[in-house]
Amino acid sequence: MRINHLVGLAGLATIIGSVTMGSAMATDLDAIKASIAEHQKLPTFVAPGEPFDAKSCMSGKKMMVVPFSSAVEFTGAVATRMTEIAKEIGFQYDHYQTQGQPSQWIQGINQAITQRYNLVDVLMSDPRVLVPQATQADQAGIKIVAAHASGFDTPAPTPFQNVHIDYTQAGRLMAQWAVMKTEGKANVLAIVAEDSFSANSLQNGIKEVMDTCEDCKVQYLNVPVTDWATRMQSTVQAALLRDPSINYILPIYDGMAQFVVPAVQLTQSADRVKIATFNGSPYVLQLVQQGSVEMDIGESIDWVAHAIVDAEMRMLCGLPPVKDPKVPLYIFDASNAKTAGTPPQISTGYGDAYVSGYRKLWGLQ
Repeated sequence: MRINHLVGLAGLATIIGSVTMGSAMATDLDAIKASIAEHQKLPTFVAPGEPFDAKSCMSGKKMMVVPFSSAVEFTGAVATRMTEIAKEIGFQYDHYQTQGQPSQWIQGINQAITQRYNLVDVLMSDPRVLVPQATQADQAGIKIVAAHASGFDTPAPTPFQNVHIDYTQAGRLMAQWAVMKTEGKANVLAIVAEDSFSANSLQNGIKEVMDTCEDCKVQYLNVPVTDWATRMQSTVQAALLRDPSINYILPIYDGMAQFVVPAVQLTQSADRVKIATFNGSPYVLQLVQQGSVEMDIGESIDWVAHAIVDAEMRMLCGLPPVKDPKVPLYIFDASNAKTAGTPPQISTGYGDAYVSGYRKLWGLQ
């Protein structure tokens, strides 16, 4: 195994590891193909806990969601759906509007404390920067939750309670896809954002797969979230020109894809370099339909919202905590991308088994 550390453009975006997997174990392509095939099946509903009477136990309770950003398609839509689901059950869940500013997250938590909410969720924000406010909420008897913020291998700091998403598995699937498509000869450029709390889990998943690929190579390129719009494209272009043998790019969030696709096109690399990513945002699924992105691992916004509300109600109802919210990861590629709609729509293409599943779980039917 050979590791080199190279500094990228302006010292801000960096190649943090270039690894040749020469001493790794033999690649188990059959196991990888089975894993991919399992996530190409239409998702089924799996209950994350025992049934309970949600309407009765949530009567008179109120919660607040303070998302990373209400303006971002994914986080804003999840927050809005959480409030709508609560209304269907019969309790108050308010969406504190934000634009991705930590000062706004703090204001939201402070308002929840002042107005005596039962629970506040800093949805997809970085809980590490909110520990003082979380401690104040906890001392005021308010449950403080970091939902969809990290994988099972990266717990949020005390006193946060977690609603994990299997980010590590998403990382595995991206890497498995590249290994499968290259028959164990993947030369991967994995683009991470180390300033994002969930990046650690995603990178762990990629590394787990690449460490067991005998004839694979991987470089980890760190581009902070704040630099995506200004440095992502040029940094990826430089990486592709520096190493013309790269055959897969794995942007860990599909919000990166809008900057990666032009880099591939401008370096005339589209024939040899494919892109596999994660989130299932409609505009990236459209890139899958157009052939600019080969694969996107999706998670239904509506399913995510149901899962988070379920886990948080259990917290307030004194029920055992949810260890795994059972939110499925579903692979979209050229074979099924049209099931997301033309053009793609939020939460479309995943089936609707979860809708009746949660209603039965909560005693609503």
